[in-house]
Amino acid sequence: MKVHALWIYPVKSLAGIPIDDFVLDDFGPAGDRRWMIIDDERRFVTQRSHPELATIATAMVDGKVGVDIPGQGRFQLTPSSTELRALVWNDWVPALEATEDANAALSQFCGASLRFVYMDDESFRRVDTARVLDRRRVSFADGFPLLVTTTASLAELNERLAAPVEMRRFRPNLVVTGSAPWAEDGWRELTVGDIRFSLVKPCSRCVMTTVDPDAGTKDPEVQPLRTLSSYRRTAEGVLFGMNAIHESTGRIRVGDPITVNPTE
Repeated sequence: MKVHALWIYPVKSLAGIPIDDFVLDDFGPAGDRRWMIIDDERRFVTQRSHPELATIATAMVDGKVGVDIPGQGRFQLTPSSTELRALVWNDWVPALEATEDANAALSQFCGASLRFVYMDDESFRRVDTARVLDRRRVSFADGFPLLVTTTASLAELNERLAAPVEMRRFRPNLVVTGSAPWAEDGWRELTVGDIRFSLVKPCSRCVMTTVDPDAGTKDPEVQPLRTLSSYRRTAEGVLFGMNAIHESTGRIRVGDPITVNPTE
């Protein structure tokens, strides 16, 4: 097995960026989901309620995040001095509001009052303590630093669909090739290059998988979620992929070898 693809998502729920390699820092892939969108109640906003967010492209240049908002223009996201606490799932997290130009353009595009917020290095959001006992941090990602998926599982799902879907629907960070379909269900530890990963929770999928990443619209037939639900539903939800934490910092690259570590 080896690394087939790597992705980062500078802004939670906006378009991701495929890259050849990334550095793992304390949060996870460097720059991944350090920005997020909130409403006037300071609650996180995603493609679940605003599927059009999928069409906002992102870029990272010299550590700076840019967004290209259709019909509004390109903006560099810059934290202001305005501090607030933003809600992502059940966590109220200290954050910095972006400067107003990008916020106004985003609000105009979505037809709602929205703001970008940034998690700086001083902010600490803890990984789900029900799954990870160590005091580990995570960005604005749903709950864990990385999501691992496999090309084989996507291919098996696509065999069941009238219209195949791309891996972009599932928003992974690390895509594995060379495994059997759904082999990841049984993985507990991987070594990627020379970095060890613990796979700590199956990933339960939601309506975001039905959003066409190019059109920014939800599939009227609720695909691929409907088909996935027909045979991948468990007590933990409708599963595709595994949430992971990295056990050290370092760099991983497309093409790096992957081994499944034996566990007791």
